Amino acid sequence: IVERLTNSIMRYGRNNGKKLMAVRIVKHAFEIINLLTDKNPLQVLVDAIINAGPREDATRIGGAGTVRRQAVDVSPLRRVNQAIWLLCSGARQASFRNIKSISECLADELMNAAKGSSNSYAIK
Repeated sequence: IVERLTNSIMRYGRNNGKKLMAVRIVKHAFEIINLLTDKNPLQVLVDAIINAGPREDATRIGGAGTVRRQAVDVSPLRRVNQAIWLLCSGARQASFRNIKSISECLADELMNAAKGSSNSYAIK
């Protein structure tokens, strides 16, 4: 899961394809989580992914030119994928035009999502 998080951070703009930078960001974020919460950062990450994954989604069902949205359950793999994507994009948006580094924002995002706090982009 940590590897998937690292690969997800490595997307968009100037961070594209820079694995070493992404690894460093995740490492710093985990150190910050450990200092602030005194918990295992991996457990915080797992809790954040469990809380951030959507339970149901809307799909498009079209028939005869009309498109209707139908509520469907989300598969476990897609829940994990979407949770990781939401956590990374939330951290990316929080650090944009901000003094805080992306690792600090990622740490905040993971801790808020693990607590189930509505301050988290992934839970909103």
